[in-house]
Amino acid sequence: MNIVNILEEIEKVDGEVYERLNPRRAAMKSFFNIGKKISLAAMPLALGSMFQKAYGQSTLPSGVADVLNFALALEYLEYHFYNHALLGTDVTFTYPTAAAKTAITTIRDHEKAHVDLLVGALGSSARTPIAYADTDFRAGGTFANVYTDYTTFLAVAQGFEDTGVRAYKGQAANLMAAPGVLQTALQIHSVEARHASHIRQMRTAAGSTVYKPWVSLGASGQANDSGVAAVDAVYAGEDLTVQAGANIVGIGGFSGITKAAAVESFDEPLDKASVVTIANLFLQPGKRL
Repeated sequence: MNIVNILEEIEKVDGEVYERLNPRRAAMKSFFNIGKKISLAAMPLALGSMFQKAYGQSTLPSGVADVLNFALALEYLEYHFYNHALLGTDVTFTYPTAAAKTAITTIRDHEKAHVDLLVGALGSSARTPIAYADTDFRAGGTFANVYTDYTTFLAVAQGFEDTGVRAYKGQAANLMAAPGVLQTALQIHSVEARHASHIRQMRTAAGSTVYKPWVSLGASGQANDSGVAAVDAVYAGEDLTVQAGANIVGIGGFSGITKAAAVESFDEPLDKASVVTIANLFLQPGKRL
């Protein structure tokens, strides 16, 4: 989840959010370029100030707060997944290289920055923090060895990252009227995609199976290429071959454009309800979204 997803979800409950934020595109663009001018630590205050000015009050409307708190819940979940892999006393697997541990540390730090950003934006409206004790990254036993087997840990990480990239997809068209936001959206998306790609390459380095840096067809031609049937929901619909009404397979008479090539050429979006279903797999009963 990133600021573009957040604004997209807020727009569903407040269609005038962009006008509230600033009716002038140039001024809006200046905010979304703010990361070039201030430190990451200052971003929570900057975002919080932006929303307060947008709504003319210190407490956000309930609909907007609900959207931001949903995003915050997802960021807490991702942060705890990686943080526990680095600090948990029950983690018994060994990182194969220093570089591998550094990569996970970097991703963990990004998730913590997202949490801080949203807490700052929500202020007193922020939901109760999700603690590690509220999570179940073993998914009721489905991934019982997630913190004892490095390859399982990476497989679950791939599911998280690919979910994030899919959840982002489909936002660009909704941002065409706000070029400053769109520019930042594309910048954020490229970073998210690199995370997903890096986890896949870490899986390849850790075993004998080669995982492409992008989503592709599984060994049996199914949408899920992770090799883990338990994460089928993450890849549902990723095997589509029709785009804008055109069948990509063999398009233009090129026999080399196979189903696999067509699928790899396009990512499919994942809606909010699907993301909630996936997230709830990793939360304790009574703590689910």
